Amino acid sequence: MAETTGAGRPTVVLVHGGFVDGSGWEGVYMALRQDGCHVSIVQNPTLSLADDVAATLRVIRAAPGPVVLVGHSYGGAVVTAMGNDPQVEALVYIAAFVPDQGESVETLLRNAPPDAPVPPILPPQDGFLLLEQKKFAAAFAADVPRHKANFMAAAQVPWGLAALTGVVAVPAWRSKPSWYLVATEDKMISPVAQRQMARRAGSTVAEAAGSHAIYISRPHATASLIMKALAGIAAVRDR
Repeated sequence: MAETTGAGRPTVVLVHGGFVDGSGWEGVYMALRQDGCHVSIVQNPTLSLADDVAATLRVIRAAPGPVVLVGHSYGGAVVTAMGNDPQVEALVYIAAFVPDQGESVETLLRNAPPDAPVPPILPPQDGFLLLEQKKFAAAFAADVPRHKANFMAAAQVPWGLAALTGVVAVPAWRSKPSWYLVATEDKMISPVAQRQMARRAGSTVAEAAGSHAIYISRPHATASLIMKALAGIAAVRDR
């Protein structure tokens, strides 16, 4: 659900990744609202990439004008696939996967850099994936208060194999400006891989110390990069 704000700025659309839901964006949402931003949050079903693109499109269409798409983790694949929509002005990646044409999250995980951390993903059950609960905090949310990380582990949203393997046809970063926040202590997606993907996409890069859940543990650092993206778009528009 979106709230009204000051005129002129695009709506910021926040897209969560696998194993979690949109409630993790609360801190970022509050920080952006304090800066007068118009914010909407997508609740991806994480059944398939196509389903999540459709869910994101519904939120985009409900926005009053242009949008900036922000994706965390697997949400990066969603915004990469969805960002070609003419209503989208820019992309922001938060410790996210950034697939190229013909790639999926599975492709990027399979081709991870040497010595990359191995996410504690359990074998699929009925077409869905979960992280091992006992290893969730260390892998996904090491800098989140332990009681909250434990709750996140217990409240995981099953991640559909069709989301993991969903292939991007036309990557939006080839035609839209992008920004990328590297989480330097990430144990789910190697920071080396994050930098490589950001470089390939031509993203404006910022780095911050944080786990894969940096959008929860460092909401102001996350919101700061989003604000820089909004400023960058405004600067181009005003030329």
